[in-house]
Amino acid sequence: MDPVLLADDIAAKALKKGCDSAEVYIKTAKRLSVEAKDNAIEALESSRDLGISLKVIKNQRQGFSFTTAPESIDDMIDKAVRSADWTAEDKYIDIPEYSPASQALVLDEKIRDIKEDDIIKNALSLERSALDLDARIRKVRKAELGLSIGSTTIFNSKGVNISYESAYMTAELTLLASDGRDSQMGWDFAVSRRPGDIDLESIARRAGQRAVSLLGAKKISNVKVPVILDPSVACDFLSILSSSVSADAVQKKRSFLYGKAGKKIISPLINIIDDGVMPWGTGTKPVDDEGVPTVKKTIVSAGTLTGYIHNTYTAKKQGVESTGNASRGSFRGLPGIAVTNFYIEPKQNEKWEMRNRKENKLIKSVSKGLLILDAMGVHTANHVSGDFSVGISGLWIENGEIKYPVKEAVMSGNILELFNRVEAVGDDLRFYGSTGSPGLLIGEVDISA
Repeated sequence: MDPVLLADDIAAKALKKGCDSAEVYIKTAKRLSVEAKDNAIEALESSRDLGISLKVIKNQRQGFSFTTAPESIDDMIDKAVRSADWTAEDKYIDIPEYSPASQALVLDEKIRDIKEDDIIKNALSLERSALDLDARIRKVRKAELGLSIGSTTIFNSKGVNISYESAYMTAELTLLASDGRDSQMGWDFAVSRRPGDIDLESIARRAGQRAVSLLGAKKISNVKVPVILDPSVACDFLSILSSSVSADAVQKKRSFLYGKAGKKIISPLINIIDDGVMPWGTGTKPVDDEGVPTVKKTIVSAGTLTGYIHNTYTAKKQGVESTGNASRGSFRGLPGIAVTNFYIEPKQNEKWEMRNRKENKLIKSVSKGLLILDAMGVHTANHVSGDFSVGISGLWIENGEIKYPVKEAVMSGNILELFNRVEAVGDDLRFYGSTGSPGLLIGEVDISA
């Protein structure tokens, strides 16, 4: 059955049962993943999923239910309507009015032509590319390719009615390098809505270089020195900041950005963008998961926090418009809030050239410091205070030259203080999923053994 007609029918039935408004969310997905190991296919998984959920509002009380079985739709409707009788009254619960969807590039038609054999071939090729890169790369732990094509339908009783298709591909590689005395892991991954953007050789090269460059790593004494954050590491820290711009977290006083709208929070060198309409971005959508059009917006301008991101509920509570950031982890839950394509704007800087590490003028300018290639445990940072303590590894710099790899060090501090110490922003923007950052030069930070 046509998902729009199905959604219309579900909403109509909910309204006939006494609900004031109804919102239907339907998600379908076809997924394929292939993992190669030892020049053979280690695992192949294929699935087709369907999920339907219903949110109702009845006397300012919210009800919700979902199903994966079309034959259980009537039961889902009954459960959603009944559950509204047991929830607390809340005057801010609402569904959005209709607005025209944004133009968003989320489906490359070429992806429909990709066959299972193509995914298998590419997974094997990814493994071979890694093993051929350097004799010290002894084993590939994981070489995985994935493909997902799906549709999203959002329909509500206030006129929202949209259905769109989207797709993306992923590639992930984890490998082990050894020189006979030391072993190090390397990794890299890529995700894109366009198959042509997935460069398997580049993924293998980055993962291999990361592992090989850390062979023979040493421990260092406690120091306070400048550090360079590799884009992947900068993205890890930026992801913590992204969760703190949620109006839900702020309104519950669970964000270290509470009360900071309109204030300088980090280095004036930093602009942070949330772009829901970025062409082919993995976080791009024509509408958010409530049907509100997505937009491009500046979250941090020259170090100043311009505001927070909202869904319909938090926007109504604050008396503002939704920013188009309603997000569902799946059809099984109500919309929360999440960023779309969230990134630090890259800058041209005469001190910074990351295209070739040997020509990196930033490294040349550092008399003593550390290029951080990996940070372990960033997700454990305190989301209320912003404090963190993470294990790091990377490359030690002296007199503008990389001297040796470093392991088992610890960097401690505060997220806002870390970004406030940014002294240069690179032009090497790279996305890891929907979060992106160029490399960053940070002023002196505490490093302990």
